[in-house]
Amino acid sequence: MNIGLVTTFNKSLYKKYAYKFIETYNWKFDLHVYSENLLEIPNSNIIVRSTFDEIPSCKQFIERNKHKEVDNSPEGYLKDAVRFCYKVYVYTDMILQNEDYDGLICIDADSVFYKSIDDEWIKNHIHRDDCMMSYLGRGDHYSECGFLYFNLRHPRVKDYALEMKKMYNEDLVYNEIEWHDSYIWDVVRKRFEKDGVKNHNIGDNRKGHVQARSILGEVYDHIKGPKRKTMMRSPEARV
Repeated sequence: MNIGLVTTFNKSLYKKYAYKFIETYNWKFDLHVYSENLLEIPNSNIIVRSTFDEIPSCKQFIERNKHKEVDNSPEGYLKDAVRFCYKVYVYTDMILQNEDYDGLICIDADSVFYKSIDDEWIKNHIHRDDCMMSYLGRGDHYSECGFLYFNLRHPRVKDYALEMKKMYNEDLVYNEIEWHDSYIWDVVRKRFEKDGVKNHNIGDNRKGHVQARSILGEVYDHIKGPKRKTMMRSPEARV
């Protein structure tokens, strides 16, 4: 299998925590980094791509909706579609534009890598030939979408990417109860599952730091949230 990996961050986030992503990245996959800024990353093996140049619809969504007021409370992110739209546009662009990969790993930039893995590890633990995607399910709570895997040879995967883009291109995201990307990935995934598409849940269907409890917790750490970023480690980490 030929697998690619994609993430997205800007200059500010690189200085805050994504530098650790770059310093520790040791997985055996091509790494694509999308950014709305011109990045100078000290690693010639990384493919740096311009988000707004390659995906003008992302900038258009931001321009249309950046005026929307955002609640500054801890739960404010639930209604912040602009903040999380970058990931949706970047991941769907990779799904739609790349024919070279059999699988695509989409991962948040606040990740720290420990054990190196390759395509055989993904094939054994994450990929399923009959599934469109693999995700970290948390039961009735929205999934943890700091890690998503897409089977790019699945016959419906591009349809899924187009439907996700439509949610943002037509501002349909604002018709949902929550507007952040994790909720929207779930909304569209469940539609496809009702249509008979199979997906692979690698989570344990419990709230909290599901990535740390999953098979992925053995190879990398997702330092989500301000406290973990201060520590540059998750208290729940198993590596």
